[in-house]
Amino acid sequence: MSEVKLFGTWFSPFVKRVEMGLDLKGIKYEFIEVNLKDKSSSDLQLYNPIHKKVPVLLHNGKAIAESMVILEYIDEVWSEGPSILPKNPYDRAMARFWANFITDKCQPPSWKACWSGGMEREAAKEEAENGLKILENEIKGKKFFGGDNIGVVDIVGNYIAFWLRILQREAGIQILTEEKFPNLCKWADEFCNHSFAKKHVPNKEEMAAEFKIGLANGKLY
Repeated sequence: MSEVKLFGTWFSPFVKRVEMGLDLKGIKYEFIEVNLKDKSSSDLQLYNPIHKKVPVLLHNGKAIAESMVILEYIDEVWSEGPSILPKNPYDRAMARFWANFITDKCQPPSWKACWSGGMEREAAKEEAENGLKILENEIKGKKFFGGDNIGVVDIVGNYIAFWLRILQREAGIQILTEEKFPNLCKWADEFCNHSFAKKHVPNKEEMAAEFKIGLANGKLY
């Protein structure tokens, strides 16, 4: 039997990506909570010495880092059961494209907008909204980005569906709103209320408390 361990932290949307991928495949694993406040964490030094970030998947003693890399690894190694990425090569390529778009064009500026101020906040907010406008059009008329079922783009977008709405409220900024992004907000509700996703999204009150402390200190960890 293969040994699978996941090093992560309970509030990370990147870690939740991997949790969902493992769950989708029905893979049993041991979760090891990493204290990100300790930059010298022996686990990160040993298993992800380059980036020193979570998540890290340990499979039979071999470490794999970066959430999208891990998701594709899981899909290839445990090929039986539901697919995380589409089987069709074109659909698979498009799923990669949108997953990368969320990771590169939507998540960083929306995060920066919540944690910065002044002109920097406004510039980041505008950049985030430009990215979300493109997603708003892409999800139009669909239940999930993967169609009728949750797929890799939905899993990667868990930050938008859950974390962003809590963080923007605590930061006192409006980025993702029903007025501007009705399709995205509808998708976010569908995703967060789905029985599969509900098992993995953190408690709202605990997440809000974590953000409140982080915003007061100027950083999350």
